[in-house]
Amino acid sequence: MSVFDKFSLKGRCSIVTGAAMGLGKAMAHALADAGSHIVIADIAAGAAAAAAEFRQKGVRALAVRADVTNPEDARRLADAALEAFGRIDVLINNAGICKHEKAEDIKLEDWQAVLDVNLNGVFIVSQAVGRVMIGQKKGSIINIASMSGLVVNTPQCQCSYNASKAGVIMLTKSLASEWAQHNIRVNAIAPGYMKTELTRPYFERGGEMVRRWLDLSPMQRPGTPDELEGIALYLASEASSFTTGAVFVIDGGYTIW
Repeated sequence: MSVFDKFSLKGRCSIVTGAAMGLGKAMAHALADAGSHIVIADIAAGAAAAAAEFRQKGVRALAVRADVTNPEDARRLADAALEAFGRIDVLINNAGICKHEKAEDIKLEDWQAVLDVNLNGVFIVSQAVGRVMIGQKKGSIINIASMSGLVVNTPQCQCSYNASKAGVIMLTKSLASEWAQHNIRVNAIAPGYMKTELTRPYFERGGEMVRRWLDLSPMQRPGTPDELEGIALYLASEASSFTTGAVFVIDGGYTIW
């Protein structure tokens, strides 16, 4: 097998949560380009349209409306993937939310909402899909953490988001430890500031907050969704067969200082 063959996902099945737009959609496109069938798990209305885009690549794609914080939805998602493709090879836990609120002001329900989606949701979907992968004795789970799980963002206040992403990093390591015996690899990608549909207004408007973000980054710019495609494909494929429990920081150098 050549090194290029190791990146092939032909005939595989990949679930990507939050793949109707942004980072999730970009990573799903990378997997589809490598031949993987795609299951989009999202509560957004654009999931069906995104699935149609993936089909144009010659792979099969399925959109499943699922709330990652709901265990029944997670089980239904795993069942739908199995019914359509007979297996689940890759899971990318990408769905997430963020609230910029001061610690002394954030309401408990807002704190809980962030932790519920960003951390509990990763566990709930990983558990449902992990049970399938244990039966298969193989699989790759990729959790989308953040550099915010390693450093405190400034000047915005987002303690709930930072705490949730730090939790994702430790959950990644814990699952990697437990499930290695089942030939399941679990890794995390920790992006820095990325220019997506949701964050584009910040960068286009500029201002003190954005200037500070860029001043603290050696590359002096935000990343773009396509710049996560390579690492997502690496972790999903056999090219990373000896990689588990790792956290890949893709932040333009932001955390090196």
